[in-house]
Amino acid sequence: MDNAYFWYDAAQMWLAPARAANDMARLMIDNPLNPLRGTPAARSLLAACEMFERMTRRYEKPAFGLASTMVGGERVAVTEEIVWSRPFGNVIRFRRGGRIRKQPKLLIVAPMSGHYATLLRGTVEAFLPTHDVMITDWADASMVPLTDGFFGLDDYIDYVKEMCRDLGPDLHLLGVCQPSVPVIAAVARLEAEDSPHIPLSMTLMGGPVDTRRSPTAVNLLAEERGVDWFKRHCIHTVPFGYPGAMRQVYPGFLQLSGFMAMNLDRHVTAHRDMFNHLVRDDGDAAEKHREFYDEYLAVMDLTAEFYLETVEKVFVEHCLPKGEMTHRGQPIDLMAIRRCAIMAVEGEKDDISGIGQTLAALDLTPNLSSDKKAYHLQPRVGHYGVFNGSRFRAEIAPRITDFTITHDMAARGVPIRAAAPARSDEPELFPHPAEAAGSR
Repeated sequence: MDNAYFWYDAAQMWLAPARAANDMARLMIDNPLNPLRGTPAARSLLAACEMFERMTRRYEKPAFGLASTMVGGERVAVTEEIVWSRPFGNVIRFRRGGRIRKQPKLLIVAPMSGHYATLLRGTVEAFLPTHDVMITDWADASMVPLTDGFFGLDDYIDYVKEMCRDLGPDLHLLGVCQPSVPVIAAVARLEAEDSPHIPLSMTLMGGPVDTRRSPTAVNLLAEERGVDWFKRHCIHTVPFGYPGAMRQVYPGFLQLSGFMAMNLDRHVTAHRDMFNHLVRDDGDAAEKHREFYDEYLAVMDLTAEFYLETVEKVFVEHCLPKGEMTHRGQPIDLMAIRRCAIMAVEGEKDDISGIGQTLAALDLTPNLSSDKKAYHLQPRVGHYGVFNGSRFRAEIAPRITDFTITHDMAARGVPIRAAAPARSDEPELFPHPAEAAGSR
C-alpha cells in the first residue's frame, strides 16, 4: 500500500513543535523591548525565522482579491458569485457594478494541473474591462468525499458541455494549457450533436493538442515512462482526516516537487535573494517574493483517474490528433467543428507545450472556415507568459479581445472584418492554418 501521503502528513505534524518554537523566537527577537532589535544579527535571525516558516508551511487556497476594475474609463466594484456548481468544481462570475453595456461572456477554463484557479488572477484581471468574465474553480480532490463519485477525462468533458449549456447563450471559451484538449473535445461533441449551446468561439492557449509536434522534456518523459510508471509512482491514497479520505489521487505536493525540480537553481536563487531582502529590510522586494510563492506553493490534488487518463490519451497515445479519442463511447471528431471559431495562442519559449502543439487545433478542423481561425505566436515568452505578465497584457490579451468581440458581433449579424496586415516583426494574426503549419 502506498504511504507517501501518510508520511507527508506525518512530517507536517512532526514539524509543529519546531514551527511553534520558531514563532516564539520571532516574537522575542522582534519585541520592541529587545535592545538588540534592529541590529544586523537580529535582522538575520528574523529573516531565517521567516524563511523557515515559509518553507514548512502548508499554503492555503489563495483569494482572487479583485475588488475593482476600469470599464469605459470608470472604476467599478467587482464581486464574486458562484453561478454553477458541481462536486468537483464551481464556476465563479466576477460581477461588475454600475451600468455596463452588454459585453461578450468569457468563460476561462482554468487548468486542473495542481494549482488553483487563482494562478490565472492576472488573466481574469486583463479581461474584466472588456468581458463578462467567469472562471472554473476546480476542487481539491482530497476535499471531495468518495460518495461524490469519480472524476475522469470524460467527466471533465461533461462539465464543459454542461457549462456551455447552463451559462450560455453566446458564450466564449478560453482554455489555458491543460484544458485545451477537453475544451475542443467538448465543442466537437456539441457540434456533432447539433446542440444549440455551441460556444461562439474558443481560444486555446499553450495547450497540448498534439504533443508530437516540437515535443518538450515533459512530453518525452511521459512517452518514455508510459502510464504504468505514473500509476506506480505518482498515485497515492488520501489519508483519514480529509473529507476525501481513501480517494486515489495525484497529490499536489508531488506535482509541486516536479515543478520545482525543473527550475531548481532559479528557486534556490529566489529564496537566497528573499533572505537578503529581509536582512536589508527591503520590504517591496520581499513582498513581491511573498506574493509569488504564496500562489506558487498553494497546490491541490487531482483524482487518479483524471490524471492517468490524461497522461495516457493526451501525452502517450496522442488520441485526439490521431482521431482515436472518444467520449462516453462516442467518437470525438474534430471535423464536426463548423461553427465555433478557434484561436490558438503559443509562446516562443514555452518549455511545457512546444510550438505547434496548440496550432494543431487549426489543422485538425478543416471544415471550419478560415475566417473563423486565428493564430498568434508570442515572441519572447515562456509557458507562464502566455497567460500572464506584461507581454500578455500588452500584446496577447488585446488580440484575444479583438477575436472574441469580432465573433460576438458576427453572431449578431455584423460581418467579420478582414485582419489588419501583420507587422514585419510579429506573426500574422489571422494566417491560413496550412500556411502557419508550413512555416514551422
